[in-house]
Amino acid sequence: MLEILRRIVQEVDSAPNFQAALDILVSSVREAIGTEVCSVYLLDDRNNRLVLMANEGFNREAIGVVSMAMDEGLVGLCATREEPINLQDAASHPRYRYFPETGEEHYNAFLGVPIMNRRKVLGVLVMQQCDNRRFDEGEVAFMVTLSAQLSGVVAHAKVLGQLEISKGSRGSATQIFQGLTGAPGVTIGRAVVLYPPSDLDQVPDRAVDDVDSELLLLAKALNTVREHVRALDERMRGSLLPDERALFDVYLRMLDDNALGGEIAERIQDGNWAQGALRSVIDEHLQNFAKMDDPYLRERMSDVRDLGLRLLAQLQEQESEEIREFPDNSILIGEDISTAMLLEAPLDKVCGVVSATGAANSHMAIVARALGIPTVVGVSDIPVTSLDDAEMIVDGYIGRVYVQPSRMLRKRYKDIIKEEQQLTAELDAYKDRDAVTPDGFAVSLCVNTGLMADVARAKDRGAEGVGLYRSEIPFMLRERFPSEEEQRQIYRQQLEAFAPKSVTMRTLDIGGDKDLPYFPIREDNPALGWRGIRVTLDHPEIFMVQVRAMLKAATDLNNLHILLPMVTSVSEVEDAVALIHRAVEELQEEGEYAVTLPRIGVMVEVPATIIQIADLCRLVDFVSIGSNDLTQYLLAVDRNNSRVANLYSAYHPAVLRAVRYVVNEAHRVNKPVSICGEMAGDPGTAILLMAMGFDTLSMSASNLLKVRKAICLTPMAQAKALLERVLAFDKPEDIRAEVEEELTALGLIDLLRPSTSAT
Repeated sequence: MLEILRRIVQEVDSAPNFQAALDILVSSVREAIGTEVCSVYLLDDRNNRLVLMANEGFNREAIGVVSMAMDEGLVGLCATREEPINLQDAASHPRYRYFPETGEEHYNAFLGVPIMNRRKVLGVLVMQQCDNRRFDEGEVAFMVTLSAQLSGVVAHAKVLGQLEISKGSRGSATQIFQGLTGAPGVTIGRAVVLYPPSDLDQVPDRAVDDVDSELLLLAKALNTVREHVRALDERMRGSLLPDERALFDVYLRMLDDNALGGEIAERIQDGNWAQGALRSVIDEHLQNFAKMDDPYLRERMSDVRDLGLRLLAQLQEQESEEIREFPDNSILIGEDISTAMLLEAPLDKVCGVVSATGAANSHMAIVARALGIPTVVGVSDIPVTSLDDAEMIVDGYIGRVYVQPSRMLRKRYKDIIKEEQQLTAELDAYKDRDAVTPDGFAVSLCVNTGLMADVARAKDRGAEGVGLYRSEIPFMLRERFPSEEEQRQIYRQQLEAFAPKSVTMRTLDIGGDKDLPYFPIREDNPALGWRGIRVTLDHPEIFMVQVRAMLKAATDLNNLHILLPMVTSVSEVEDAVALIHRAVEELQEEGEYAVTLPRIGVMVEVPATIIQIADLCRLVDFVSIGSNDLTQYLLAVDRNNSRVANLYSAYHPAVLRAVRYVVNEAHRVNKPVSICGEMAGDPGTAILLMAMGFDTLSMSASNLLKVRKAICLTPMAQAKALLERVLAFDKPEDIRAEVEEELTALGLIDLLRPSTSAT
């Protein structure tokens, strides 16, 4: 049965379009189970009706015609119950409904299985049979398994608009894709598809005017790869037998103008650029090979993909010789937009980011928030490769992307952008104000930085120092580890820019979702792996170079604080502090720089650190909570996994109670506490943190004025009363609702979202 299941899924995946996939599905299931009828009903979201989309066994004219409400018929019962319905005499059931268009009155046995994706019913898969019997457990299990396998295919097709649910009706030309908020704000622009080198699957389609130039690029790439293959054949002449070297002849034949080369050229002549034409041809061949039963022929799939990657590398090398142009108001879109890909783009021309993967608190999203670029992540069903140069709207408030928006939608969002500009103008009044509540309590507001571009914005908005300098960002933008002198110059710029205000520099924090291209860390579970202080303690040569550079950079300024990330034990802090002391002693002995021991702090990011906070406070000068990772580890939610990202919430009662515990414990031994996660930059959670007694809140510069306004207009007594109320709640959604109600009463709800935001 497993082999049958695999074959059906493979055939469905290889179908030329979605309707063909449904037809293959019902035909294959009917044959595999030996039943008389197999049907697929899909939910039409526009009118909340289940529509017959494919069937094998009764009148095919009923397809697209027969439909029922969710409270009608056995199919509707299966959908509303969200569980299989298995009946031996369907007609006797009170929910049975007869549709004369289908001619199904003589079928007795009925098995319906819901097609579910992310808790939402997409449709129902149905089997029917003349015999008056119940389908056995094996048949039910098979259908449930098949439905689970196919749910992603159906969801993908629906969002791509490949599916016309009812005959004669078409939805708006606007395509809507739902993701997660990465960075708030809205923008209108044109898509620029980004993709990593040598990743064939992510190459976009792109229209070209100069076909001859693309054909020339292809010819050069083909010739270069042919030369490489011949050279490899020659080099292996003394090591491999002639039969073993026959593969090279196969490669050369495949590269012939009458084979792959000719097919790619045809796609170019149809108007696609060389790389897009290559991807579509290779995809087609891979699908054809996947259908073959012969194991030998199916193994040729790897050869075709290998050739495709070789050709792609050559085409990309030729493309890299030309500087890629980014139009004004570019919206970067890709399967996985990394921090480096974002920062390598001309930021003055980038107005938005859309990533098919990732989550709200991925490193890239955090950087996008710092830069004030509206971002939507985790848009798993967006057809990246077909959107190059498409007009798009990115709504970072509700995590939604609109492709080819209508005139009415554009006008609506232009109004939102105008409202945002008005809010920004109003916030300018808070640039020079201290963050002091109406009843006289002051809160220190600092900024998170990583780029020099952050500095100007932070100073313009009155930041009281740097609560978190992400030292890994300069490492990400290089092709090797920066030298001690290169690091000293980078750190000196940050320290000088804010002197005499303090600058808290986090030591290198890589691993997890922060990779260096020249020092990749590949792990099955990176969130629980080799990251943060674990990496640098294992590589003291990296740690010492960085600490020495920081100490040198702080000469005569004395505003450096050093922060240790991802700490889980006392011994890690003892070892790191010992290395910092050693670096100070070395530099004092060298005599070139007048260095002093800086204040040293520890990040609270994992539950173990919370439990040991009293022990750790004995070893350090201050404590800083990294709320992004702390939330991730407390809730066991991978913040980069879009499947569970909806469970990630800073409003979760466990998170709020944990951070308050840390504040109380640290203050009990007179150690200052800051928070540098995204909680600090959300006006809603910021007033809760203020009420808890945090000494410093550190956030992206883009959120600084919003939080300052919230503090200036929220009395501490009112914030403390709110905190006590919400800490008694047991659901994050209830806490968020209570906070938003409070902000509404204070006239501050516009700090979270525009009043005219599309929903």
